[in-house]
Amino acid sequence: MIVLNQILAFLVTLGILVTIHEFGHYIVARWCGVKVLRFSLGMGKVIYSKRLGKDQTEWAISMLPLGGYVKMLDAREMGAENIDPDELPREFCQQSVWKRIAIVAAGPIANFLLAIFLYTVLFVHGVPEPVPKVRVGSESSIAYKAGLRYGDLVTAINGEQIQSWSEFRWKMLQAGINKQNPVLQVQRSYPGQISGNAPISVEIPLQQLSTREADADILQHLGLNLAGSAEVILNDFLPDSPAMRAGLQAGDRILEIGQKPLLDVIDFRQIVNANPDKPLKLLVQRNGNKFEVEVTPVSQEVSGQTVGLMKVKLQPMVAEMTVVQASPLQAFIKSVEKTWDTSIFSLKMMGKILTGSVSLKNITGPLTIADYAEQTARTGLITYLGFIAAISISLGVMNLLPIPVLDGGHLLYYSLEVLTGKPLKDRYVEMGQRVGVFLLLTMMAIAFFNDIARKMS
Repeated sequence: MIVLNQILAFLVTLGILVTIHEFGHYIVARWCGVKVLRFSLGMGKVIYSKRLGKDQTEWAISMLPLGGYVKMLDAREMGAENIDPDELPREFCQQSVWKRIAIVAAGPIANFLLAIFLYTVLFVHGVPEPVPKVRVGSESSIAYKAGLRYGDLVTAINGEQIQSWSEFRWKMLQAGINKQNPVLQVQRSYPGQISGNAPISVEIPLQQLSTREADADILQHLGLNLAGSAEVILNDFLPDSPAMRAGLQAGDRILEIGQKPLLDVIDFRQIVNANPDKPLKLLVQRNGNKFEVEVTPVSQEVSGQTVGLMKVKLQPMVAEMTVVQASPLQAFIKSVEKTWDTSIFSLKMMGKILTGSVSLKNITGPLTIADYAEQTARTGLITYLGFIAAISISLGVMNLLPIPVLDGGHLLYYSLEVLTGKPLKDRYVEMGQRVGVFLLLTMMAIAFFNDIARKMS
């Protein structure tokens, strides 16, 4: 059932993005006076079609639900001798180079406009997101040494205000790509302490990270994560639980271990895991009363390591949430900035992959997209629309790459035509097409390999 849901979510996502992309080509071709013969969703054999409009354009659904295309009146495919002389002025190659550039560029631009539209709608509606409150790792982590502490609320980065965890993560990724030390404005607040202290500034020294660490999961390498609820509350017990044998009950709240106050569920698990077969003294709260109890975690092999387990189920950590919302004008401006920043970030990442400074493992394919599509669709409409916007930007950027067979390859040809004053020779175009197909197949192979590796890991 999960696989079926993934396939369905992927096809719906792909259908939306391809339709918008191809409609961009279609509408601008019509504006430029080019005759459109077919608008197809899917590739291969046509399984359903209907002709509409003055030009009797064939609107079709094809057998393979991967991609789509707009077929225009084109002498390169049909031969000029097979085109009615009265319709030659509406043939694609008869148009000026600027019109051809506009028609080809319209597909990726439509994807960017879709992202801007969706983000604007989401920001106006309001998007619930975790607040940028950090969980700092061990005292040896870069973030801790820089001055960050558990529960710190990040309010700005390099002078730019942020409201959510996604904004925080995005700004940190950009800083990593640009090799700039981010300066965080922080409101300090420890668990159980009322916030309101004066904000402090913390500079994160990214130069301590390697290039690959700075370009990948930068927060993990800095020792940062999203902070959740601080309470450690027992929900249930697994069979043969040492905690249950020691007298603990569901609903008990664990306050301390070995006279050390617990930060959260993760802190509790780390201490227990690090102490197999060693008695631990717990301070417990039950019905308003506090008492101590000694529990000895049992040892067990997990991923080749011996760890301690109390065999308990804990209440999951819940992040503090906020609603990111803006007026229509602010939402539009914010959406344009987000689309632009994401596009530039994607290009920089692609450049680093090509130069070898970022691993090829960062290339993802349809299996990963299908997985995320299913997860976000299950989470809710707001999350799913945000996912579609992000993928739409990626599709737009990808299609603008100067690779023959992609829109960007055609734009490269037409740019050379503008510079030289004449079209590129057919033999060079054909050679470029072969190179483009090879590059795309190579990228697809890498993407599928990475997808399968992630599934198996």
